[in-house]
Amino acid sequence: MSPVARGSAVALLLALAGIFPLVITSQLATQIAVDTLIFLGATAAWNIFSGYTGYISLGHAVFFGSGAYTAAVAAQDWKLGGATEFLLLPLAGAVAAVVAVPFGLIALRAKRHTFVVITIAVFFIFQLMASNLSVTGGTTGIDAPFLAWAPKTYNNPFYYLALIIAVGTIALSWLIRGSRFGLQLRAIRDDEDRARSLGVRAMRVKLAAFVISGTVTGLVGALWFFFIAQVLPQYGFDPLFDLSVALMAFLGGLGTVAGPLLGALILEPSQQYLTLHYSNSYLSEIIWGALFLLVILFLPRGIIPTASERLTAWRTRGRPAPGGPRTAGPIPREPHSEGVR
Repeated sequence: MSPVARGSAVALLLALAGIFPLVITSQLATQIAVDTLIFLGATAAWNIFSGYTGYISLGHAVFFGSGAYTAAVAAQDWKLGGATEFLLLPLAGAVAAVVAVPFGLIALRAKRHTFVVITIAVFFIFQLMASNLSVTGGTTGIDAPFLAWAPKTYNNPFYYLALIIAVGTIALSWLIRGSRFGLQLRAIRDDEDRARSLGVRAMRVKLAAFVISGTVTGLVGALWFFFIAQVLPQYGFDPLFDLSVALMAFLGGLGTVAGPLLGALILEPSQQYLTLHYSNSYLSEIIWGALFLLVILFLPRGIIPTASERLTAWRTRGRPAPGGPRTAGPIPREPHSEGVR
């Protein structure tokens, strides 16, 4: 696709996203759209670290929950209400970044498989802390301030804030991928020891990506808290969150810019559909786990890389390989000498 066509497609998508809540006024539809954009931002943030470095994190709910609880405690203690509560989003992102520094310094010293285990262990530590500390409200959680907004357009401010965060995160992902920093991240993913030998300061680069990813995830967590209007330990620190963002990235295309977008647009509305139409609360978890296994086994590179490879193969089918032998025209024969039979 040419740059002009790609730019036109992006502009069209942004225009459609901008007018969506104005055209589709159903509260259920806009609620699903907000949830989808929240997971889109979280998946794009997760991909900035895990997709580009190859270190699969199953502990990003630590940042999500930290952002949610930061906004909850601050709004409760400072008696904020109305639109002023959204001023807490940068604070939530900053707290998530602070959490990411010691978390990363500990976890990123391990190899990839051990790193996954450490992220899971840290996640459960934070979940237990949220369930037992008085500042977090323990198992009763914290309620968000009441918003006296018109019910018909209640979801619209959340929609546009989630859209700004999602678009900004995708743009940041695109900028990082095309930068020297992104090249170093992908070098670590391909061969970390070789990257070190070429002068890449792997620990510093990985930690920077981890902090950036955690900051955005904390922002998303705070917005989710205000949208849901309550945070509980099992939902602020939810293992299904980590499974969901990883599955969305893997399905769309791990390490690509557009992969998280495609994965979130497919899976989050599907998950909402299952929740609305089936009473079994464990059905979505079962389907999510089975789908994750199927994607890893049969579509490990994701939809976008796989489709791109097959499209390239289809376009080049029947064409001679570059530098191959010429077959057009007769092959000249060596002349026979006279008298030779």
